[in-house]
Amino acid sequence: MSGYSEGGASLNKKTLKNWMPRHLSAISDIENHLNLLRNRSFDLATNSPLGAAIINTLTTGVIGQGLRLFPRPRFNELGMSAEQARAWSRKVKSEFGLWSGDCDYLRRNSFEELQRIGFQSSLADGDCFCLIKRELPNKNNPYSLRLQLVESARVSNPIVNGVSLVADMKYGANRIVNGVEVDRAGRMVAFHISNRLWNEVSATEPELTWQRVKIFGEKTGCRNVLQICTDSRPDNYRGVSVLAPVIEGLKQLSRYVDAELTAAIIRSFFSLFVVQPASNLTLNEALGQRDEEDKGDIDISEIELGSGTISALPKGCDVKAIDSQHSQNVFANFVEALTKEICAAVNLPYEVVIKNFTSSYAASRAALLQAQNEYNQRKAFFITDFLKPIYEQFLSEAVATGRIDAPGYFDDANKKVAYLNAEWYTPTSKVLDVTKETNAAIAKLESGLSTYEKEIAEMSGEDFEEVIEKLSQECELLPIKKEPAQAP
Repeated sequence: MSGYSEGGASLNKKTLKNWMPRHLSAISDIENHLNLLRNRSFDLATNSPLGAAIINTLTTGVIGQGLRLFPRPRFNELGMSAEQARAWSRKVKSEFGLWSGDCDYLRRNSFEELQRIGFQSSLADGDCFCLIKRELPNKNNPYSLRLQLVESARVSNPIVNGVSLVADMKYGANRIVNGVEVDRAGRMVAFHISNRLWNEVSATEPELTWQRVKIFGEKTGCRNVLQICTDSRPDNYRGVSVLAPVIEGLKQLSRYVDAELTAAIIRSFFSLFVVQPASNLTLNEALGQRDEEDKGDIDISEIELGSGTISALPKGCDVKAIDSQHSQNVFANFVEALTKEICAAVNLPYEVVIKNFTSSYAASRAALLQAQNEYNQRKAFFITDFLKPIYEQFLSEAVATGRIDAPGYFDDANKKVAYLNAEWYTPTSKVLDVTKETNAAIAKLESGLSTYEKEIAEMSGEDFEEVIEKLSQECELLPIKKEPAQAP
């Protein structure tokens, strides 16, 4: 009779005694239901306006036009001067731009577009995979590194001897959990990727096959495949869609809105019922004899209302109209309340998801800053899962081929980490009042709380040195301003 026994752990209270949930492992809670969760989340992200708004808002806030590379080698550890480090960074950035325009293995998208596709797919499906491939360099791209994105559903357990897909299956001494092969210690070893989705028919890939791809190469130790996802639990090998906690709410909200829309369409029709007289006369007899060429029984469905006409009905006949009144007083409030609850569950402000800023500047600014916190968190995860490993692969090839000079890169792990240090920026969308935002940036610069490099990168996505160079060129082109005449 103490502590939680009379609170959350009570077995006597009527409101709690029949509530006996179970907290099982990640495999039982997530992996066994992953396929259904993914299908429902993808449907909501595609066909639900609010679901699509959540996915698009996160993608725009985190990725935007694409995160740009800003190499920042720790020159003190590398024995470089600040000027040498800046020159090295400019060279690396130029080479990275040369590669990023032709980095897609399928030759469809640039590196910035691959960022958007991979991140958006990971939000809707729970995770997205990127294969690290190689092909011969060409005149336009001197690098062999190529990227190929793979949909989440293609990473799955192979079908062996016609056996259906299961969440957990044995593979020799290892086991495969939803396409992820793990050893006895639970460490990820390889991914099993199908040539197409297992539940569809393809003319180009009629036979369904799986390929085992090791996560790390045996000789180089470099990654062969990347997994873009945000884990929610320990021992969880596959990601869960950001819409998973709000699947039921989104679906019910969509049904409710569809029902109200259908009711509104029905109310737009002004319908009448012709009531027959109480006598034994038929409707044809009550309405009177018609022309010889128009003989036959009257079809009620053919009776139409004339424009601006007044007609007299036969004695005993009446017309009843459908009541088109339908209360919608609670519709807007209910939808708004449920939408706010769903937005809170995905850690996004209601105003940002709906794109409706009707409050004060301070309230709107607070909503944008709260959303920015979520963007920054997801951006950090995306940089770790996707951008950093790719940048490492690129720089390793650039150094190995001699296009980038980095002494000690392959010999000293500390030097390699120092060379790989970099920052990734994209222009933010948090500006409501340009004057206030600019004054805030100036105040941070004057107080030493920020740098020109960071402020310029976050507000415009441009490089500080490039901006300074452009300003210097513009100043040379501007006409010389005359000094004001001195007062006598």
